[in-house]
Amino acid sequence: METIAGEWIMKGCRRSDPECLHSPEDLLALVRKVGFLPLFSNGIPGFSVEEHTPPADWWTGSSLDPWDWRQLLAPHPDIAYGKFFDRKAGFVSREWFPCFANYRRDGYDWEGMYEDGRMTSRCKRILDVLDLDENAAGRAMLSGDLRKQATLEKGFEGALTDLQMKTFLVMGSFRRRRNRQGEEYGWHVAEMMTPETKWSYDEVNACDEKPAESWNRITEQVRKHFPGASVPEIRKTLGIR
Repeated sequence: METIAGEWIMKGCRRSDPECLHSPEDLLALVRKVGFLPLFSNGIPGFSVEEHTPPADWWTGSSLDPWDWRQLLAPHPDIAYGKFFDRKAGFVSREWFPCFANYRRDGYDWEGMYEDGRMTSRCKRILDVLDLDENAAGRAMLSGDLRKQATLEKGFEGALTDLQMKTFLVMGSFRRRRNRQGEEYGWHVAEMMTPETKWSYDEVNACDEKPAESWNRITEQVRKHFPGASVPEIRKTLGIR
Protein backbone atom coordinates (compact mmCIF):
# COMPACT_ATOMS: atom_id res chain seq x y z
CA MET A 1 0.00 0.00 0.00
CA GLU A 2 1.28 3.47 -0.85
CA THR A 3 -0.11 6.98 -0.73
CA ILE A 4 -0.36 8.89 -3.99
CA ALA A 5 -1.90 12.37 -4.06
CA GLY A 6 -3.44 11.73 -0.67
CA GLU A 7 -5.04 8.44 -1.68
CA TRP A 8 -4.20 4.92 -0.57
CA ILE A 9 -3.24 2.74 -3.52
CA MET A 10 -3.30 -1.02 -2.92
CA LYS A 11 -0.69 -3.21 -4.59
CA GLY A 12 -2.48 -6.40 -5.50
CA CYS A 13 -2.81 -9.10 -8.11
CA ARG A 14 -5.42 -10.37 -10.51
CA ARG A 15 -7.74 -13.13 -9.38
CA SER A 16 -6.42 -15.24 -12.24
CA ASP A 17 -2.83 -14.96 -10.98
CA PRO A 18 -1.60 -18.42 -9.94
CA GLU A 19 -0.21 -16.91 -6.70
CA CYS A 20 -3.49 -15.20 -5.81
CA LEU A 21 -4.96 -16.13 -2.41
CA HIS A 22 -8.66 -16.98 -2.45
CA SER A 23 -9.35 -18.00 1.14
CA PRO A 24 -7.97 -17.89 4.70
CA GLU A 25 -6.84 -21.48 4.13
CA ASP A 26 -4.72 -20.30 1.19
CA LEU A 27 -3.20 -17.59 3.39
CA LEU A 28 -2.47 -20.05 6.18
CA ALA A 29 -0.70 -22.33 3.70
CA LEU A 30 1.45 -19.45 2.45
CA VAL A 31 2.44 -18.39 5.97
CA ARG A 32 3.37 -21.99 6.78
CA LYS A 33 5.44 -22.15 3.59
CA VAL A 34 7.32 -18.86 4.02
CA GLY A 35 7.31 -18.77 7.83
CA PHE A 36 6.32 -15.12 8.22
CA LEU A 37 4.38 -12.62 6.13
CA PRO A 38 3.47 -8.94 6.60
CA LEU A 39 -0.13 -7.94 5.97
CA PHE A 40 0.72 -4.93 3.80
CA SER A 41 3.34 -4.27 1.14
CA ASN A 42 6.78 -3.06 2.11
CA GLY A 43 10.19 -2.67 0.48
CA ILE A 44 10.44 -6.38 -0.42
CA PRO A 45 8.39 -7.07 -3.57
CA GLY A 46 5.80 -9.82 -3.10
CA PHE A 47 6.40 -10.11 0.65
CA SER A 48 2.87 -9.34 1.84
CA VAL A 49 -0.71 -10.55 1.92
CA GLU A 50 -1.66 -7.39 0.02
CA GLU A 51 0.37 -8.34 -3.06
CA HIS A 52 -1.22 -11.81 -3.19
CA THR A 53 -4.83 -10.57 -3.19
CA PRO A 54 -7.00 -8.43 -5.50
CA PRO A 55 -7.28 -4.83 -4.21
CA ALA A 56 -11.06 -4.81 -4.72
CA ASP A 57 -11.53 -7.58 -2.13
CA TRP A 58 -10.26 -5.54 0.85
CA TRP A 59 -12.73 -4.14 3.40
CA THR A 60 -15.73 -5.62 1.62
CA GLY A 61 -16.88 -7.93 4.41
CA SER A 62 -17.10 -10.78 1.92
CA SER A 63 -15.55 -14.24 2.22
CA LEU A 64 -12.73 -12.94 -0.01
CA ASP A 65 -11.80 -10.05 2.30
CA PRO A 66 -8.21 -10.43 3.61
CA TRP A 67 -8.98 -7.92 6.38
CA ASP A 68 -11.49 -10.42 7.77
CA TRP A 69 -9.12 -13.34 7.24
CA ARG A 70 -6.78 -11.94 9.88
CA GLN A 71 -9.59 -12.18 12.44
CA LEU A 72 -10.29 -15.77 11.45
CA LEU A 73 -6.62 -16.79 11.57
CA ALA A 74 -5.48 -14.96 14.72
CA PRO A 75 -6.68 -17.76 17.07
CA HIS A 76 -5.39 -20.57 14.84
CA PRO A 77 -2.95 -22.82 16.74
CA ASP A 78 -0.39 -22.82 13.90
CA ILE A 79 -0.04 -19.08 13.48
CA ALA A 80 0.61 -15.86 15.42
CA TYR A 81 -0.76 -12.48 14.37
CA GLY A 82 0.50 -9.12 15.56
CA LYS A 83 2.53 -6.03 14.76
CA PHE A 84 5.75 -7.89 14.03
CA PHE A 85 7.01 -6.10 10.90
CA ASP A 86 8.40 -2.57 11.16
CA ARG A 87 5.62 -1.89 13.71
CA LYS A 88 2.99 -3.10 11.26
CA ALA A 89 0.80 -6.19 11.30
CA GLY A 90 1.48 -9.63 9.90
CA PHE A 91 1.77 -13.34 10.58
CA VAL A 92 4.47 -15.67 11.91
CA SER A 93 4.09 -19.45 11.75
CA ARG A 94 4.28 -21.58 14.87
CA GLU A 95 7.36 -23.29 13.44
CA TRP A 96 9.27 -20.01 13.00
CA PHE A 97 8.06 -18.12 16.07
CA PRO A 98 10.76 -19.46 18.46
CA CYS A 99 13.44 -18.29 16.02
CA PHE A 100 11.73 -14.92 15.71
CA ALA A 101 11.45 -14.57 19.48
CA ASN A 102 15.06 -15.58 20.03
CA TYR A 103 16.25 -12.83 17.69
CA ARG A 104 13.82 -10.14 18.81
CA ARG A 105 14.32 -10.70 22.55
CA ASP A 106 18.10 -10.81 22.12
CA GLY A 107 18.61 -13.32 24.94
CA TYR A 108 16.38 -11.50 27.46
CA ASP A 109 13.21 -12.39 29.29
CA TRP A 110 10.87 -9.44 29.80
CA GLU A 111 11.98 -8.75 33.37
CA GLY A 112 15.65 -8.73 32.42
CA MET A 113 14.92 -6.46 29.47
CA TYR A 114 13.18 -4.00 31.81
CA GLU A 115 15.97 -4.12 34.40
CA ASP A 116 18.55 -3.35 31.70
CA GLY A 117 16.59 -0.36 30.47
CA ARG A 118 15.54 -1.97 27.19
CA MET A 119 11.83 -1.96 28.03
CA THR A 120 9.81 1.06 29.10
CA SER A 121 7.79 1.28 32.31
CA ARG A 122 4.66 1.48 30.14
CA CYS A 123 5.47 -1.92 28.64
CA LYS A 124 6.08 -3.39 32.09
CA ARG A 125 2.75 -2.04 33.37
CA ILE A 126 0.95 -3.79 30.52
CA LEU A 127 2.64 -7.12 31.24
CA ASP A 128 2.01 -6.72 34.97
CA VAL A 129 -1.73 -6.44 34.28
CA LEU A 130 -1.72 -9.79 32.48
CA ASP A 131 -0.67 -11.52 35.72
CA LEU A 132 2.17 -13.46 34.14
CA ASP A 133 3.43 -16.50 36.04
CA GLU A 134 7.01 -17.73 36.11
CA ASN A 135 6.54 -19.06 32.56
CA ALA A 136 5.33 -15.71 31.17
CA ALA A 137 1.84 -17.17 30.70
CA GLY A 138 -1.19 -15.23 31.88
CA ARG A 139 -4.57 -13.88 30.90
CA ALA A 140 -5.93 -12.82 27.53
CA MET A 141 -7.51 -9.37 27.58
CA LEU A 142 -9.18 -7.00 25.15
CA SER A 143 -6.87 -4.11 24.35
CA GLY A 144 -9.34 -1.53 25.70
CA ASP A 145 -9.62 -3.33 29.03
CA LEU A 146 -5.85 -3.72 29.15
CA ARG A 147 -5.43 0.03 28.69
CA LYS A 148 -7.80 0.78 31.58
CA GLN A 149 -6.21 -1.66 33.98
CA ALA A 150 -2.71 -0.46 33.11
CA THR A 151 -3.98 3.12 33.66
CA LEU A 152 -2.19 4.35 30.56
CA GLU A 153 -3.79 7.41 29.02
CA LYS A 154 -0.75 8.23 26.90
CA GLY A 155 1.65 5.96 25.10
CA PHE A 156 -0.47 2.81 25.34
CA GLU A 157 -0.61 2.00 21.63
CA GLY A 158 3.11 2.59 21.24
CA ALA A 159 3.89 0.33 24.20
CA LEU A 160 1.58 -2.34 22.85
CA THR A 161 3.38 -2.23 19.53
CA ASP A 162 6.80 -2.33 21.23
CA LEU A 163 5.79 -5.51 23.07
CA GLN A 164 4.61 -7.14 19.84
CA MET A 165 7.80 -6.17 18.01
CA LYS A 166 9.77 -7.76 20.85
CA THR A 167 7.46 -10.84 20.59
CA PHE A 168 6.20 -10.51 24.16
CA LEU A 169 2.60 -10.04 22.98
CA VAL A 170 0.41 -11.36 20.16
CA MET A 171 -3.16 -10.70 19.08
CA GLY A 172 -4.70 -13.97 20.18
CA SER A 173 -8.15 -13.34 18.74
CA PHE A 174 -10.67 -10.65 17.84
CA ARG A 175 -14.03 -10.29 19.52
CA ARG A 176 -16.71 -7.73 20.19
CA ARG A 177 -17.54 -6.27 23.56
CA ARG A 178 -20.66 -7.36 25.45
CA ASN A 179 -23.08 -5.15 27.35
CA ARG A 180 -24.66 -6.02 30.69
CA GLN A 181 -27.29 -8.10 28.92
CA GLY A 182 -24.55 -10.19 27.30
CA GLU A 183 -25.23 -8.76 23.84
CA GLU A 184 -22.33 -8.04 21.51
CA TYR A 185 -21.80 -4.52 20.22
CA GLY A 186 -19.30 -2.38 18.33
CA TRP A 187 -16.25 -3.34 16.28
CA HIS A 188 -14.18 -6.44 16.77
CA VAL A 189 -11.30 -5.66 19.13
CA ALA A 190 -7.97 -7.46 19.46
CA GLU A 191 -7.53 -9.70 22.48
CA MET A 192 -3.91 -9.52 23.64
CA MET A 193 -1.91 -12.34 25.21
CA THR A 194 1.67 -13.52 25.45
CA PRO A 195 2.80 -16.18 22.97
CA GLU A 196 3.60 -18.33 26.02
CA THR A 197 -0.10 -18.14 26.88
CA LYS A 198 -1.08 -19.09 23.33
CA TRP A 199 1.35 -22.00 23.21
CA SER A 200 3.75 -22.69 26.10
CA TYR A 201 6.93 -21.31 27.61
CA ASP A 202 8.97 -24.31 26.53
CA GLU A 203 7.79 -24.09 22.93
CA VAL A 204 8.24 -20.34 22.51
CA ASN A 205 11.69 -20.46 24.13
CA ALA A 206 12.87 -23.65 22.44
CA CYS A 207 15.46 -21.96 20.20
CA ASP A 208 18.88 -22.48 21.80
CA GLU A 209 21.04 -20.72 19.21
CA LYS A 210 22.54 -17.24 19.48
CA PRO A 211 20.25 -14.36 18.42
CA ALA A 212 22.64 -13.54 15.55
CA GLU A 213 22.27 -17.10 14.25
CA SER A 214 18.48 -16.73 14.36
CA TRP A 215 18.77 -13.49 12.38
CA ASN A 216 20.88 -15.23 9.74
CA ARG A 217 18.29 -17.99 9.38
CA ILE A 218 15.48 -15.43 9.10
CA THR A 219 17.40 -13.54 6.42
CA GLU A 220 18.12 -16.73 4.49
CA GLN A 221 14.46 -17.71 4.62
CA VAL A 222 13.36 -14.37 3.17
CA ARG A 223 15.92 -14.60 0.37
CA LYS A 224 14.90 -18.18 -0.37
CA HIS A 225 11.37 -17.08 -1.21
CA PHE A 226 12.10 -13.51 -2.31
CA PRO A 227 15.55 -13.57 -3.99
CA GLY A 228 15.45 -9.89 -4.86
CA ALA A 229 15.27 -8.79 -1.21
CA SER A 230 18.19 -6.60 -0.17
CA VAL A 231 19.77 -6.73 3.27
CA PRO A 232 18.74 -3.12 4.09
CA GLU A 233 15.10 -3.87 3.20
CA ILE A 234 15.14 -7.11 5.19
CA ARG A 235 16.61 -5.22 8.13
CA LYS A 236 13.99 -2.47 7.86
CA THR A 237 11.03 -4.83 7.59
CA LEU A 238 12.12 -7.60 9.96
CA GLY A 239 14.69 -6.03 12.24
CA ILE A 240 14.38 -3.84 15.28
CA ARG A 241 15.87 -0.43 14.63
